[in-house]
Amino acid sequence: MIDKFQSDVDLGFMSNDTLNAAKQLLGLEIITCIDGRITSGFITEVEAYLGVGDKAAHTFEGRKNKKNEMMYKPYGHIYVYSMHGHNCMNFLTTHSEPEGVLIRGIEPNMGIDIMKERRGRDNNLTDGPGKLTKSLGITRNEHNGMELNNATLIVRHGKTPAQILATPRIGIDNKEEAVDYPYRFIVEGNPHVSRFKGRAADGNGWE
Repeated sequence: MIDKFQSDVDLGFMSNDTLNAAKQLLGLEIITCIDGRITSGFITEVEAYLGVGDKAAHTFEGRKNKKNEMMYKPYGHIYVYSMHGHNCMNFLTTHSEPEGVLIRGIEPNMGIDIMKERRGRDNNLTDGPGKLTKSLGITRNEHNGMELNNATLIVRHGKTPAQILATPRIGIDNKEEAVDYPYRFIVEGNPHVSRFKGRAADGNGWE
């Protein structure tokens, strides 16, 4: 399937509308090759950040600094930032606006033993933005600003969500009205998302 480690995804869908791009990312498979070791997972949870007009975005009101400068690259690049010692990965969207989609959760697929080794545990490997980057081997120092679909990280077509659920984003309680924007999208019923409760759906919410 990945003999040549090549993507089969046209990233053009990320070039215009960030909210639509966020929903279209659900189900794509992120595959990494770090130190010759392959890991992957299907995207289950994302959050959209709409740049200069979004109080929860790092680029609200056009802020630009050493931490967020990679957000000003065009769509198809990644922005990795660190928070509380964890790396968080965003896929950049649009041609000219500093917008992007935080990858919050993936369902592990390939290299699960490697993920367990990297995380030092056997469960809850990828149900959060810092957890999944550690499982996949993505770091700010090594990968911030790189273009998608290279020798390190690609996306491929994977699964199709049966239902997509929109909710407010997580962990932005001090961002005034932005806390209520329904810009978090999940594969409904998939257990590999942040703060999952209840029972998993049949097939983990995939068609």
